[in-house]
Amino acid sequence: MQYDRTDARILEIVQKNNRLTSEVIGEMAGLSATACQRRLKRLRSDGIIEADVSIVSPKAVGRPLQMLVLVSLERERTDIIDRFKKAIKSSAEVVNGFYVTGDADFALYVTARTMDDYEQFTRRFFYENPNIKGFKTMVIVDRVKVGFAIPIEAADD
Repeated sequence: MQYDRTDARILEIVQKNNRLTSEVIGEMAGLSATACQRRLKRLRSDGIIEADVSIVSPKAVGRPLQMLVLVSLERERTDIIDRFKKAIKSSAEVVNGFYVTGDADFALYVTARTMDDYEQFTRRFFYENPNIKGFKTMVIVDRVKVGFAIPIEAADD
C-alpha cells in the first residue's frame, strides 16, 4: 500500500468531508476531476480508504447512553477469541470493538437507549457467555472528540 504526496492530500481532504465532489477535491489537491477519481478508486481498492461513513449522533437516534466496556476472557485461546470477535461483529449495540493488550482483552464502545436496555445487553452478551471472566463499564459523560481521522504523513515521492 503506497501513496504519494498528492494521495496524502486527498486523504486529508476526504477525512474531513467525504461528500465533496471529485472536482472540488481535485481542485484542492491540484488535480483534474478525472485524475482525482482515479486516485480515489485506487486508494479504495488498495484498502487505504476502508470505508466512507457518516458519524451519527447517538442521542439523535435514541441511543443516548454510551459506554466504554473493558472485557476480560477466562482464557486466551484462539477459538475463544475468534468466537468473541464474531459476537462483537454481529452485535448492533457494539459500535466499535478492539482486541487490546493490557489489563483487558477487549475494549468495546457500546450504545443503549436506557440503562435497562444496557443491563439486558450485559446479561445476554457477557453473563451468558461462559468464556467471559469479567467486564468493567465506564459510562461516557461527554463525547469530547468524535471522528475517525488519522494523521496523514506526506509520503516521499
